Amino acid sequence: MTESGNGTPIPTVDLNDGRPIPQIGLGTYAMTGDEGVTAIDAGIAGGYRLLDTAVNYQNEREVGRAIAESPVARKDLFVTSKIPGRHHGFDEAIASTEESLARLGLDHLDLHLIHWPNPSVGKYVDTWRGLIELRDRGLVTSIGVSNFTADMLTELIEATGVTPAVNQVELHPYFPQTALVDFHRSIGVQTESWSPLYRDGGLFAEDPITEAAAAHGVEPAQVVLRWHVEIGSIPIPKSANPARQRTNADIFGFSLTPAEVVAISGLERGRMKDRDPLTHEEM
Repeated sequence: MTESGNGTPIPTVDLNDGRPIPQIGLGTYAMTGDEGVTAIDAGIAGGYRLLDTAVNYQNEREVGRAIAESPVARKDLFVTSKIPGRHHGFDEAIASTEESLARLGLDHLDLHLIHWPNPSVGKYVDTWRGLIELRDRGLVTSIGVSNFTADMLTELIEATGVTPAVNQVELHPYFPQTALVDFHRSIGVQTESWSPLYRDGGLFAEDPITEAAAAHGVEPAQVVLRWHVEIGSIPIPKSANPARQRTNADIFGFSLTPAEVVAISGLERGRMKDRDPLTHEEM
């Protein structure tokens, strides 16, 4: 375990390859330049060990700088990046990962994901084979995907015999993805949540969340992030504010009741935007 800035231990769970991953991570989207490095530095100082970046975030260099400047040993950090759509393909995935490592200044990634499946391109299985090769070479420790459906996960497994360690998807109380989370659990895939706090406002004013916050003496954001843990997902909240980072990480000193979890999941109304992996593609 590591400790948050509040002294609360951040537990880990084991992935299907036996490697431990922290149960909350720091999202770094839009953390660029010197201000971005400062924000990531603050996150590490506040207890985060799981750092989540991507080629398309255009901040792998900043994440690498923060890691280099940190007093926390590299072995105690869990660094994730993602292969963009324009780098799909076996050889392309290998080249993309080598470029990511060069920007980060690292000799390996702890977790590498396919960012979007981009089904019209038709190369995500070849890209997955590239990730398997990268794992075998030791450039990547654990491999996974992002924004994949149950059918896409099944296709990868049937084609290669290798089950992704992680599927990082849009997941929040307005879009709890219960069926997909259950499917992940049934095949040993760890769910991660992007935009775990929802981006468009209004969520924190919902009655099940405000009532749980009052009952446990915590902030609405903490209730939502704890809900992610309760349903078995690893949330990746993004904040550049050190105080908010610490508050977000301080979710392991209380638990929600089963009734509270059900009530929060009952807020379901759909995705934030039209980002259905069957049709939405990013290069």
